[in-house]
Amino acid sequence: MVALNKKSLLILSSCVIGICLLLIFDKGLVFTVEQWERDEYSHGYLIPFISGWLVWESRATLAKLTHTGSWGGLAVVVLGLILGLMGKLSSLFIITQYAFLMVLSGLCVAFWGRGVMRILWFPLTYLDFMIPVPPFLYNNLSSNLQLISSDLGVAIIRLFDISVHLEGNVIDLGAYQLQVVEACSGLRYLFPLASFGFLCAYFFRAPFWMRTVIFLSTVPITILMNSFRIAMIGILVDNFGIAQAEGFLHDFEGWVIFIGCLALLFVEMWLLTRWFIKHKQFSDVFVVGISIPDLPVQLPSNKHVMGMSLGLPASYAACCGLLLVASTFSLYLDDRQDLSPSRRHFVNFPLQINEWKGIEVGMEQKYIDTLQFDDYIIANYARLTDTAPVNFYVAYYSSQRQGASVHSPKSCLPGDGWLMGDFEQKVIPSVTMPNGQPLMVNRVVISKGDAKQLVYYWFQQRGRIITNEYLAKWFLFWDALTRKRTDGALVRLVIPLNETQTVVQGDQTLDAFIQAGIPLLPDYVPN
Repeated sequence: MVALNKKSLLILSSCVIGICLLLIFDKGLVFTVEQWERDEYSHGYLIPFISGWLVWESRATLAKLTHTGSWGGLAVVVLGLILGLMGKLSSLFIITQYAFLMVLSGLCVAFWGRGVMRILWFPLTYLDFMIPVPPFLYNNLSSNLQLISSDLGVAIIRLFDISVHLEGNVIDLGAYQLQVVEACSGLRYLFPLASFGFLCAYFFRAPFWMRTVIFLSTVPITILMNSFRIAMIGILVDNFGIAQAEGFLHDFEGWVIFIGCLALLFVEMWLLTRWFIKHKQFSDVFVVGISIPDLPVQLPSNKHVMGMSLGLPASYAACCGLLLVASTFSLYLDDRQDLSPSRRHFVNFPLQINEWKGIEVGMEQKYIDTLQFDDYIIANYARLTDTAPVNFYVAYYSSQRQGASVHSPKSCLPGDGWLMGDFEQKVIPSVTMPNGQPLMVNRVVISKGDAKQLVYYWFQQRGRIITNEYLAKWFLFWDALTRKRTDGALVRLVIPLNETQTVVQGDQTLDAFIQAGIPLLPDYVPN
């Protein structure tokens, strides 16, 4: 009867813990599953099952462990709950997602003791691969991979004696132009392949350095194979027309390339075995299953558990009580929706500002879909005395929580083929911001062939002027937590440089437009 009571209590406490975790981390977990619908994260559906299977494989060893528990596990759970509640308050899901994994790990330690991590470290760590990367990191990775893949793809195309010109991410074949967009960046291969490479490295019973090589090699393998895919599309388009870059054939090529990535990964492991582990066959080195370390196995003892016949570790029981309190508290938290300050829409932004006259130029829908802003303006402003217009662009986001966030020109401009020169911050003393400080902007001269442009840009976010992308992310979290706001905008001004428009003159023109136009922005980008 005692044994039955212990088992019943364990089942009951597990159910209670599961319900509490769902109440505390509900939105973060739902958002995670929703992201698995995207091609680059579609492997996320498999990660929990693989991790669960690895835990199931080690069930015999876990059953023999003494349930001594550890108060260190409670400390991890406390930290995870604090982060989880902060993530729920701010609705920044990346915090909630990792907090959930932290609590899960803490519960294991609180039940079995610290020694259990020698068995469960890999299944718990492997769950990290089901979490989508933060949007700003995704945007930077995507932009960089697009550039690299475009360069290598064009190099392969030229090997087939095909005339091709590359400008940023646009591959010009003469009769056709191919745009290497976000979907062709290689991330839809990199994330699944990295998770599979991590799993293979674990199954690869070899020295640590060889396992590390296997995992890290997923990056160059992805880049090379994605570049090969882009090159093959270019070659097929050049010979058989633009239809080769669309529809089923395009998707089919994607699957073939991913299978090729997996094949290269296994070839790499086979070669490492052949070159460095000569006394073993590949089948002896690559063993599918969890690696169980040699642990001193003890039978359960009542002195390690609570002073009750049911026998749950005190640290684990404390975690259960803490989760009940935290889940109850989370029920009373406000449904943290972003505050939406009243603002005017950019359709009403004046095209006549003192002596400046503007003409809206708009933006193609494919770029609007990629940037995911809520409102924007892009217009060319000029005075009668100017030799070149100022291109004025503002992208406004009412919320930057769920995947949509400001795209930095540092990643967008190179994607259009522009090379960035000296980068610096510049103070505009003639313009005073609401906080009483002069306007600070990022200033850079960009070039593409013989063309040059002078660019000013900054992030105008909830009354702050920010020039650093990472500092902008910190204030995004802080304001979401303390002010329930994640709105903000990117402001960018560009002026072409030529024989009649020097860098000095470009600075003067941009400064003059800033002095005239930027004071109008608070009506459209709330402080």
